[in-house]
Amino acid sequence: MQEVNWKRRTFLTRSCAGFGLAALGRLMGASGLHHAAKAKRVIFLYQAGGPSHLETFDSKPELARMHGKPMPESFTKGQQIAQLQGKPLICYGPQQKFKRFGKSGQEMCELFPEMGSVADELCIVRSMWTEQINHDPAHTIMNTGSIITGRPSMGSWITYGLGAETEDLPGFVVMMSSGKGGQNQPVAMRQWSAGMLPSKYQGVKFNSVGDPVLYVQNPPGVSRDMQKDSIDAVNRLNQRQQALIEDPEIQTPIAQYEMAFRMQASVPELVDMSKEPASVLEMYGAKPGDGSFASNCLLARRLAERGVRFIQLYHRDWDHHGGVKDGIAAKAQEVDRPTAALIRDLKQRGMLDETLIVWGGEFGRTPMSQGGDGRDHHIKGFSYVMAGGGIKGGITYGATDDLGYAAVENPVSVHDFHATMLHLLGVNHLRMTVKHQGLDVRLTGVSGEVVKPLLA
Repeated sequence: MQEVNWKRRTFLTRSCAGFGLAALGRLMGASGLHHAAKAKRVIFLYQAGGPSHLETFDSKPELARMHGKPMPESFTKGQQIAQLQGKPLICYGPQQKFKRFGKSGQEMCELFPEMGSVADELCIVRSMWTEQINHDPAHTIMNTGSIITGRPSMGSWITYGLGAETEDLPGFVVMMSSGKGGQNQPVAMRQWSAGMLPSKYQGVKFNSVGDPVLYVQNPPGVSRDMQKDSIDAVNRLNQRQQALIEDPEIQTPIAQYEMAFRMQASVPELVDMSKEPASVLEMYGAKPGDGSFASNCLLARRLAERGVRFIQLYHRDWDHHGGVKDGIAAKAQEVDRPTAALIRDLKQRGMLDETLIVWGGEFGRTPMSQGGDGRDHHIKGFSYVMAGGGIKGGITYGATDDLGYAAVENPVSVHDFHATMLHLLGVNHLRMTVKHQGLDVRLTGVSGEVVKPLLA
């Protein structure tokens, strides 16, 4: 019966000719969740470029002791090591100090005192691993579960399966920010693509500076009523075309025209921070309109309040091939305070238990130096942090070896992470599939298991 409910919900969402039936489809789909959901939404604080786990959340005293000595060949022989391939491999000890935080005694880099102040809410996973060692394919597998371009992103899968709790904003919103301290690697728009799903489920990128959405204001001389008349006329033509050829993609412009019209009213209210208390702005370190990670975190909370299902904040410049010590210090200053503020803010509003917060990037960094004071790309072991949304707080899960090279205790793959995230949202990852080119495609590919020890 649950499987039937899921297919019925999918049919309604994909075939409806407007938000009325879409809302009905979502309501009917609520009973079609595979099990009770712990989380209603996800806020993914994506640290693009590959944060070094060795200067953030994975203390390695043995690596410090080995600093400057040759890396034991037993760790690296036959392994994929990006730009360091064929070069002398020298151990490079942690460049920042660690300390324990909270009643749980979570061990974290001392550059993250604000996140340390909410350590008892955090689950630190030290045993993540991935398959791709270069940025773009590593982003692709982290976002879509596949190295094949054109697959749906996780935000698209989730909004396709669950819809959103708003009709006035997109169900999946993406924002970008940059700062100091590393190479500013590009992030392709296909990282939030809907792939073979109807394109109305793709992420909508909000600008961090200026109008969040282009043309959100009507041109001079065009009233809201005039705009609505135009949209209604275009939609009638699209509906007539749909009746003739029955192409599901025709539903996308119908839905998007209606969404765009609603956003002309909802987006200005969303970004109007005039009613936010000064204490809240101070807590985040936000200066609305400056395009910073802090301001985007505050906007993420406002999006979550308004029913957006998946919110992804990309913060770039974590690619520290050189100057990793100062680079991590600069990045910590940009992200530590707003990340902790978001957790506190959601908790005091009674929203943390139903909001899954994820902090991490596409891979980690090597325990070896890159011929100086930087670290190379690394896929064998790195750290992720989660909070809220049914996650057990105050725990550290998994471990890398003594030098921080490979996940050796309770390894967590990208597919395991996706399976766990979907489970928290009430979805069995094995059953959320779409038929494509004769195959049942899913976010978790052909593997992935829910990491049950992480669940509250």
